[in-house]
Amino acid sequence: MLRFGRPHRHYKVTDSTNERARELAVAGVPSGTVVTAAEQTAGRGRADRRWSAPVGEALLYSAIVRPLGPEYTLLPLAVPLAVCEAVEALAPVRCALKWPNDVWIDERKVAGVLIDARPPEWAVIGIGLNVAIEAAAFPEDLRWPATSVGHAVTVEAARAALDERLSAWAGAEAVRVLAAFRERDALAGREVRWTGAGSDGGGAGTAAGVDSAGNLVVRVAGGATTSLGSGEVQLRIDRR
Repeated sequence: MLRFGRPHRHYKVTDSTNERARELAVAGVPSGTVVTAAEQTAGRGRADRRWSAPVGEALLYSAIVRPLGPEYTLLPLAVPLAVCEAVEALAPVRCALKWPNDVWIDERKVAGVLIDARPPEWAVIGIGLNVAIEAAAFPEDLRWPATSVGHAVTVEAARAALDERLSAWAGAEAVRVLAAFRERDALAGREVRWTGAGSDGGGAGTAAGVDSAGNLVVRVAGGATTSLGSGEVQLRIDRR
């Protein structure tokens, strides 16, 4: 089983832990190497959205997997599962997953995952976890959707828990990953709309879980289904 956290490189300030980890991956550092930072100046999420956090109040974490063998096919689902278990080991909360890469507490985003890969050579697993950010400290446009772990959890404790749970989930059997993801699936049965895929570039339907490849299955008009890959779509959900 691959173990994460040794070696560990920590930066007081860097542009992006994923960028530092990419450099290390290219240089050939061992699989399981973790890069963290107290502050990022150019952190990003999916679709190049900016990820910002007050200094020392979020876990800014990137981990290296190399080589990227077939056992890591479902890494984009396995990593959020590891984040859920790490958070739940530290605080009396229950996490859910919004496909493809958001971790929720009470339908508010507490963490996001961004995986950069150069198959079959390596993958960099980027995780941003809000640990102790006060609501007023979030940018105004994020105050409703965002939340933190809270409960006096520290960033260091979060890193240790994530190292442990990521070691358990990275490379886990596909059947186990899929079953666990489906148990935490926050979208199942909900109306979703997407852009960036399909013959007209978008659509709407009812989320119906994930398929064996980790794609989102959506039931559309007439009872047919379609599968959406995470690299293809921008997804919106209808709030309950």
